[in-house]
Amino acid sequence: MADALHTIPARFRDAMQNLAIVIEDEPDDELLEELEADEDDTLFGLYTGVPLTERQWAQETLPDRIILFQGPHEREAEDEDDLIASIGETLIHEIGHYFGLSEEEIEHIENEYWRGDARAD
Repeated sequence: MADALHTIPARFRDAMQNLAIVIEDEPDDELLEELEADEDDTLFGLYTGVPLTERQWAQETLPDRIILFQGPHEREAEDEDDLIASIGETLIHEIGHYFGLSEEEIEHIENEYWRGDARAD
């Protein structure tokens, strides 16, 4: 995961605070049902917390969490480089939710990621 985290654009990595990244084997059936996921959907990660754009700054909170699901990543990856790229893209997407970005803004950053424009230093 450390290799994937280093692919995240530095401007985002440096601004993350009070955010835990957790790895779990698989999303459970209850979570998939709660998210109304279709049977053929694959859940690679999930952000839980209050986006920065919606926080009351005076209140102390537990860390927000990004959950990465190991099984789906490993099943979809062709090799180790593909696994790192897949985890990196998932992290970008979930970190985008942490920052309160829209799906369009996140998609733009993901496109930069795949072109190599936004990779870390």
